[in-house]
Amino acid sequence: MTFFSILCALLIEQLKPLRADNPIYMAIKALAMRIEAWCNAGEPQNGRLGWWVTIAILTIPTAVIYWICLQINFFAALLWNITIVYLTLGFRHYSHYFTSIQLALHSGDEATARSLLAEWTRTDTTGLDVSEIARLAVEKSLITTHRSVFGVFFWFLMPVGPACAVMYRVAEHLSRAWNEPDHMKNEAFGQYAARIFYLIDWIPARLTAIAFAVVGNFEDAIYAWRNFAHRWKNESEGIILAAGGGALGVKLGSPEENAVELPMDASIVDSVDIEPEVMPGEPATIRSLQSAVGLVWRALLLWMLLLLLLSMAVWLA
Repeated sequence: MTFFSILCALLIEQLKPLRADNPIYMAIKALAMRIEAWCNAGEPQNGRLGWWVTIAILTIPTAVIYWICLQINFFAALLWNITIVYLTLGFRHYSHYFTSIQLALHSGDEATARSLLAEWTRTDTTGLDVSEIARLAVEKSLITTHRSVFGVFFWFLMPVGPACAVMYRVAEHLSRAWNEPDHMKNEAFGQYAARIFYLIDWIPARLTAIAFAVVGNFEDAIYAWRNFAHRWKNESEGIILAAGGGALGVKLGSPEENAVELPMDASIVDSVDIEPEVMPGEPATIRSLQSAVGLVWRALLLWMLLLLLLSMAVWLA
């Protein structure tokens, strides 16, 4: 049932993509803001209480409805699973940004590409050249795909899969909504949400990195993962981007993250002629955008194949 639920949800999303500003998502965002307003008193324990209250409000009803559907019949449970996967997946939520940036760069309209990238990433893109625009678009697409697709896949495989999938997506949203806005940065309230999402995403992030390595350049992906992932401030993002960049043959990350790490005494390097450690790959180009699309689709097919094999093993057991 798990495989067919995900397959049907993916097919429906290809035909009728659910926009990121749909009423359900907006209601969840409003709930998160209201919980923060109610619970935030400037203490870390307030963030812990707010997180659990938000998760409980959204996951407990999902689990109860799933249990009721199981009592009715198999098809009711399947229909509920498809509905939840469709709502939690975000494979095409932001694809219009990526596609529009790609078209703008192909036509030489860098100003439009920068504007679209700024709207998508909510960062200042003034003065970025084509390579930097392509790099940031690839990075954003890899992270978004992981959190909107592959992370959902992993948690949907857990017991009471629909509730776990909802928990993952809500936890991901809270880790951003309670930490990234200017008025929430460095506040104690959002620390728990960021810390617990790191734990929730620990295994899925590494599975995504492995999938990128398997369907891309395996040796470079593993090399970049082992030697460069720690240079990102966010460990999970570092693992995904390092492995994804290695798999694509593209240098991802800022110049500081790709900088060569030398020993404290530079004379040692001269005396023993040590080769500096350099991240594999070439600077991002317009072609890197298309390569990223191919990498994501191959990783998706790998996940679906593994899910099919797992489902067949369960049926035959």
